Order: sequence, then structure tokens, then C-alpha cells
Amino acid sequence: MSITQQYLLDTYRAHRLGEPPVPAPGANDWQVVRELREYRRFNAVVAGRPAHGRIRLALRRWLRPHSSC
Repeated sequence: MSITQQYLLDTYRAHRLGEPPVPAPGANDWQVVRELREYRRFNAVVAGRPAHGRIRLALRRWLRPHSSC
């Protein structure tokens, strides 16, 4: 069963039972991404790591030319 078929079945069932309709597939994708980002930032703070700029800092360390001294 595809996602669309499952959505239509759930919508039909909710309508028959008088319940509010279910959200369409993909309607909350950006909200999930934002919540995941906030969760990762929270875990970083709890673990004592910087909460933002970690990727840029890691790339800077990795790409920084090593001094020959």
C-alpha cells in the first residue's frame, strides 16, 4: 500500500468516525527537521560542547594548513 493510499484510507476512516482529518503526508516535514536540530543543540549543550558552529569549526580544523615549524 502506498503512502497516498494509506492517507486516503485514514482520511476516510476519520471522516466516518467523526474525527479530525489526519495531516497530509509531508505536511510536517520542516517541523520535524527544526525539532531535530533543536534536539541536537540541546544535547550538545548538556554534553558541554558548543551548540552552534560545530561543523564550520570542524571543517576549519580539518582544512587549516599545517605549519611546517
